[in-house]
Amino acid sequence: MARITAGITTSHIPAVGAALDGGRVGEDYWRPVFDGYDWVKRFQRDERPDVVVLVYNDHASAFDANLIPTFAIGCGERFRPADEGWGARAVPVVEGHPDLAWHIAQSCILDEFDLTIINELEVDHGLTVPMSLIFGQVPAWPVKVIPLAVNVVTYPPPSGNRCWALGEAIARAVASFPEDLNVQVWGTGGMSHQLQGPRAGLINKDWDQAFLDKLTRDPAALRYLPHIEYLREAGSEGIELVMWLVMRGALGEHVTELHRFYHVPASNTAVGHIVLRPTARETQP
Repeated sequence: MARITAGITTSHIPAVGAALDGGRVGEDYWRPVFDGYDWVKRFQRDERPDVVVLVYNDHASAFDANLIPTFAIGCGERFRPADEGWGARAVPVVEGHPDLAWHIAQSCILDEFDLTIINELEVDHGLTVPMSLIFGQVPAWPVKVIPLAVNVVTYPPPSGNRCWALGEAIARAVASFPEDLNVQVWGTGGMSHQLQGPRAGLINKDWDQAFLDKLTRDPAALRYLPHIEYLREAGSEGIELVMWLVMRGALGEHVTELHRFYHVPASNTAVGHIVLRPTARETQP
């Protein structure tokens, strides 16, 4: 059967993609950011995942104010990089896994999660920057991807508990898929940052580190964290962190932290990255 073998989180800062694409990786400002992903690149070469369920948010590329799904799953064969105003990133087309994506959609909908099914979807930096950070600059992505878009742009976003429960539903769906697949679940976005208003540039290192600690040691405390705390402590864009809880919910109760990286600043944003492994008893049928 298919199995979830790891959960990965990372920020998806657009300036990171621009720095990578513009050949600025070795600059003093950017080098510490990219060095922080050397470990996970080696990890992925060893793990060789077949499919990544990549939880991200769209930034008015595929959706706008006329259509705002709370949860949407990409079930197509491939997903092209979006033009976000200065041309599409020169990265490979993202190859989907329609069989598993449709299976997850059916399983989750029958599990009482109303996912919006998307067959044609362009993916922006929310999805492609994590791919670049974790796999590097490659001629083709070495993994199939199932995009799972979450609304964290327009009020009301889903609660952390709802995101966690969706992760649990995804885990049940993956476990019931008959093909032998190595599946990872990624949560993207965050950490603390605010892009506008009098608090623009806000970064809360202590809060971010506590959030990373709780992902491993006290995840139940994050399930019921109210939206107002994300806004107050992590800034208006810190609400993206609820997407990490989809990943965490998919891993089961017990995890082992394999790697952690945290760095500030990167374009007025805190970079957060963690790699978790579900314990053996959580991965057994």
